[in-house]
Amino acid sequence: MQGSEAETALVTSYAYKASLIGSAHRFELTEQGLSWHIGGRSGLWPYDEISAIRLSFRPVSMQQHRFRADVTHASGRRIAILSTSWQTAALMAPQDNGFRAFIVALHGRMAKAGSRATLTAGLGRTAYAAVLASLAVLTVAMAGLLIRALVIGEFAGALFIIGFAALFACQVGGFVRRNQPQSYSFDQVPKALLP
Repeated sequence: MQGSEAETALVTSYAYKASLIGSAHRFELTEQGLSWHIGGRSGLWPYDEISAIRLSFRPVSMQQHRFRADVTHASGRRIAILSTSWQTAALMAPQDNGFRAFIVALHGRMAKAGSRATLTAGLGRTAYAAVLASLAVLTVAMAGLLIRALVIGEFAGALFIIGFAALFACQVGGFVRRNQPQSYSFDQVPKALLP
């Protein structure tokens, strides 16, 4: 490929393996629309027929830095695009640059096509409220345990609770902060939800 053709190919196509078994999920931005190949299925969705995109931060045990884009067609069908790909049974590799470039290019193509898609980021409002309620209950319980440990003089237990709370806040805090429900526009794709 020549220079400009190679750059276009890098920006307009993306592939990842969702599991060790099975073929890669392949996506390409064509002049006609979003072309996708998943397993034995494939399709072409014109940009103006894409009804919604939801971006989210979805870490898993094998990859703590994983992002997801759910693309919904006007017919209700949905495809997921992930920022990581399975390499081996113990290795899930990030594909940060390719994922970011593809998602930004998809938004650009949809804007150019005059799309009126709903663009949302983070968790749904109900799910996010449930997460916040669970965290509030957990915070009250941990505070109660900490107070009890201090009252009875179990300073080692109190230090353990403080350390556990700090670790938990670091692990869960990023997830909660990044997945706050919000709407965005084609030219303001949330940077916190792109690798």
